[in-house]
Amino acid sequence: MPRRLPALLLTAAALAALPGCGGKAGAVSQAQAPRTAPPPSAASAPSVAAAVEQLPRQLPGLGPRTLAEVPANARQVVVVTGQGKNSPVSQAVLYRRTADGWTTGETWAAHNAKDGWTDDHHTGDLHSPIGVFSLSDAGGQLPDPGTRLPYDHSPAGFSIGGTGFEGEALAGSFDYVIAIDYNRRTGVSPRDWTRPEGESKGGGIWFHVDHGGPTHGCVSLSAAHMKTLLRTLEPSLHPVVVMGDAASLAR
Repeated sequence: MPRRLPALLLTAAALAALPGCGGKAGAVSQAQAPRTAPPPSAASAPSVAAAVEQLPRQLPGLGPRTLAEVPANARQVVVVTGQGKNSPVSQAVLYRRTADGWTTGETWAAHNAKDGWTDDHHTGDLHSPIGVFSLSDAGGQLPDPGTRLPYDHSPAGFSIGGTGFEGEALAGSFDYVIAIDYNRRTGVSPRDWTRPEGESKGGGIWFHVDHGGPTHGCVSLSAAHMKTLLRTLEPSLHPVVVMGDAASLAR
């Protein structure tokens, strides 16, 4: 694919400089001998067949309409599930497809846009777009932590200041970012401001480092989880994000 696949109360100066999260375009860490554990007994050894049986055949929480939008070649899917249609609180889980089903990663706390989720995102509406979007490009103010995605390291280009809706500092939010391919060109830096569907449909929707409050439209994770995600995503596995409130994803 990608399909058309397709918060932050900032000071005016900070918002004008934001390249992501719905902002306007900005500049383009005596020795013992080792003992071998005895092999598990036949009675205690886990059954491979039983383990396979526990793998979900479909992505949990996704209804037929949403599942139909997940590309057939996607082998990595990040499912971001919002607490409610109007909630800025969500959680993210990274799934990997195998021959036997989907393996489930850890559940990570996340934030989304201040006013929740929408099927019809527009610039400045303070909602995150619902849908399935490819994950193609990354970057950040800090050096590449070891991702296989193309990575744009730009200390100046990903600089951010100001405060968010809850008075939290925004500095460091763009230490690491992954572009969510909503209304953007793929194969370029997340800072690229090309909007194929037009400016009114918004853009600059990213995964980025959580600052402790709602976003303008992005999904935010802790710095540690952002680094894990960056190091785990593999372009050859065609990663995508499925994002929205629980009720919408269940359609």
